[in-house]
Amino acid sequence: MTPLDELCQIPFHEAEAPARARILSRLADTELFAALVAEPPDDRAELRIFDLPDGPVALACDGEDRLADFLGGPVAYVALPGRVLAAALASEGRGLLVNPGHASQLMLDAGMLAWLVGALEARPSMAPDEAAQSLSAPAPDAVALLAEPLAQRLADMAGLVPRMALVAAQWRDGRRNHALLLDGVDPAHEAAIAKALAELLAFLPELPGGVDIGFAARDLPRGALILEPPPPPSAPEPARRDPKAPPRLR
Repeated sequence: MTPLDELCQIPFHEAEAPARARILSRLADTELFAALVAEPPDDRAELRIFDLPDGPVALACDGEDRLADFLGGPVAYVALPGRVLAAALASEGRGLLVNPGHASQLMLDAGMLAWLVGALEARPSMAPDEAAQSLSAPAPDAVALLAEPLAQRLADMAGLVPRMALVAAQWRDGRRNHALLLDGVDPAHEAAIAKALAELLAFLPELPGGVDIGFAARDLPRGALILEPPPPPSAPEPARRDPKAPPRLR
């Protein structure tokens, strides 16, 4: 099971819109192996295009073994992030077939790829530097919508974000919305982390007022949704030899 398979417990084309959006978000960050016509002689690769009734599509899998199995043998391929492949195909009006025969099989036409590319261009809405007029617990529907996707994105950024909190905010200009407040982030990584969170939010239904992202230290209200990355896996204990076992001879 790959991360894409795990998200596709319900087939992509039967899933509700929020689930489909999460799958597309994961696809954008997944390394895909796209079939080529032949081994490229230089740095220019020609994708193998299949003419289907709904239009021309490229073929890609999230493992080179899956690609070879589907095509029945060794195949020339290029490995690149899903976001890069989607942008290249959308610009040419072509679609993409992903992981045929697996739980995460996706058939994405050029219009869907163009939507994906547009979502990936989302820019973060940053929380004001000044203190909010008030912070309170997030709305239950915001928690239901964001808790699981945020936990997954936080796991993706392990080592970069020590803690993240979701709160409801009222700002001094009268705005009311939600805010993601991050603690302990290296300033050198703030822009990239804010962009990654903005992309995630772009794939989810919009909350009233939107969601701001802030890195300034703030006192969290009671009831804030606090997310922390999972602890690193513990190192396996070294194998211990049975003292009653016979000696090993070389």
